[in-house]
Amino acid sequence: MARYTGALCRICRREGEKLFLKGDRCYTEKCAVERRKYPPGHHGQGYRKLSDYGLQLREKQKVRKTYGLVERQFRRYFHDAEKSKGITGEMLLQLLESRLDNVVYRMGFTSNRRKARQLISHGHFRVNGKKVNLPSYIVKGGDLVEVNEASRDIPEIIDSLSRVEHKGIPAWVEVDSANFKGKILHVPSRDEIQLPLQEQLIVELYSK
Repeated sequence: MARYTGALCRICRREGEKLFLKGDRCYTEKCAVERRKYPPGHHGQGYRKLSDYGLQLREKQKVRKTYGLVERQFRRYFHDAEKSKGITGEMLLQLLESRLDNVVYRMGFTSNRRKARQLISHGHFRVNGKKVNLPSYIVKGGDLVEVNEASRDIPEIIDSLSRVEHKGIPAWVEVDSANFKGKILHVPSRDEIQLPLQEQLIVELYSK
């Protein structure tokens, strides 16, 4: 399955809530979910009650699209979560939050995860002093993430850091904006993952 390249606002409208896929635009009145509170398409405004399977599928799609993963990647994370010690749904979210592209976004270096993936792939970030160009790289507690010195004049990074207070920084990371670096304090707990998700529905879907 190819990665989605269409309009990002359609994804949020389809899921019925903000997934913050377009960064700063999602915080303004231009947000498509604010302007049109119904799914896209000809039948978008029609009422349709979802089955239990439909609810589970929509929750899986919402999480998958929030983190920008294709189905094969997402299923692999789920299987890894199943093998881990702990509650499968919570372990799944912890793995997704620990991806380097998500961490770069959470630290405020980019306005959304898609731009984080692009900058990481181009080699603009280091983890513990070593260049990492894999957006899927899993960080751990104590890891130091920083922008390469030669990349600190990139407008996207500068603009995003200037608006970091608008978005907020999660408690499980700390950021030194002046020096373009951040530290992973610990792997986030479920309470620290502030997303309106029902991960148990995903577990039920894959357990069928």
